[in-house]
Amino acid sequence: MFSPALIVVASAVGGLCIGSFLNVVAYRMPAGLSLVSPGSACPGCGTAIRPYDNVPVISWLALRGHCRACDTEISARYPLTEAATGLLFAAVVLAIHVHAQVWLDLCFVAALVAVTRIDLEHRIIPNRILAPLAGLALAVTALFAPGELPARLISAAAGGGMLLIAALAYPGGMGMGDVKLAAVMGLVLGPALGPALLVALLAGSLVGAAIIARRGLAEGRKTAVPFGPFLALGGLVGLFAGHLIIHGYLKAVGL
Repeated sequence: MFSPALIVVASAVGGLCIGSFLNVVAYRMPAGLSLVSPGSACPGCGTAIRPYDNVPVISWLALRGHCRACDTEISARYPLTEAATGLLFAAVVLAIHVHAQVWLDLCFVAALVAVTRIDLEHRIIPNRILAPLAGLALAVTALFAPGELPARLISAAAGGGMLLIAALAYPGGMGMGDVKLAAVMGLVLGPALGPALLVALLAGSLVGAAIIARRGLAEGRKTAVPFGPFLALGGLVGLFAGHLIIHGYLKAVGL
């Protein structure tokens, strides 16, 4: 039997490797390119990246954020994606421990990281990420927690429906990708989707208010800010603390 510490370390290392793959997903998926071939290459000179230059985080630090062949600067978003995924994987294992649900939660975290990168850079949330996650959530729930399936389906319908109304009422502020992401989050989080959406809306409102305060009302309202990263933030809060928030609220109101 492996020690808990070793499992957490292994999860972090696995997360670093998955984060490296998510960099490929974020770069290639919006462009319609294969995620498998060709191998990773420098975006500047096209030189294939050798295995020892493709170690998550460490290679970027060793090369000081530049390509070995042409000295093109490599964005810090690559090691940040890897590090964030590694830390989140370790956090999931620490908080939830290893059982059937943890595999869904790890995939959920990875999807949120990819969605954040892609939405920030391209203003889209690909169905190729959401559809497999939705299928996995339904399958895992049906197999290992069938009693939770109705609540998760209701949460998905409620969350997706609420954002659909917002998207139809204000098309410039929210897209259908956000609607579908909220629905998939409901399949994973169940009732914890409520706190997740609340956090997403509050965070989005605060950032919007900050932009308006800096740029003025007219220009600030025209500034496009993707909502996917806020949903991802809310999804993480829902995953790690959603049920605690619900329990605390119900206790506070005497229910």
